[in-house]
Amino acid sequence: MDVPTIPEVRVRKAAPRSGIWRLADVDAAFGNPYWAYHWGGGLALARHVLDQLTLVAGRRVLDLGTGSGVVAIAAAKAGAASVIAADADPYAIAATGLNAEANGVVIETMLGDLTAGAPPEVDIVLVGDLFYEAGLAKRVTAFLDRCLAAGITVLVGDPWREFLPRHRLELLAEYPGVDFGSGARPEPASNAVFAFRAA
Repeated sequence: MDVPTIPEVRVRKAAPRSGIWRLADVDAAFGNPYWAYHWGGGLALARHVLDQLTLVAGRRVLDLGTGSGVVAIAAAKAGAASVIAADADPYAIAATGLNAEANGVVIETMLGDLTAGAPPEVDIVLVGDLFYEAGLAKRVTAFLDRCLAAGITVLVGDPWREFLPRHRLELLAEYPGVDFGSGARPEPASNAVFAFRAA
């Protein structure tokens, strides 16, 4: 039996010479481009989706807080029936569109903070690195509870941050790597993938 080749995901990210900071000079609402960097939880979640193709193959996927789109792209490459990449930052949405095109996949982008409302009609929600701040973690957890109530599977990628709701999570896998904000010479960390469970 032939084993399918696991596709790779190419995503352009920001660097000091990329020129991305010039946008801040022309747009007062530019803010901090957190979306332009690879975050450990998202990288682990993307790797997990590509390693476990049956998680998303043929299913409708939401990548909540997509950033540059790496998790959404991984889901599309893993055979998802459809992928929504949502983020509250318009520049993240633009970057995701460009990265999807560079990877030859079709992704629907959605601009806005979805945590205040009902989840869209999807089968699985993928959440990378959204537990870095207490208020955001509370809103995301409430949204994920609504997802569970609607029968939606939820997977979380995170490098064990402080506001992670650990009592709600089942560890599925850990991947060595680095995380955003680790400095010029980052130490290897453990980036984990969890199933989010009902309270």
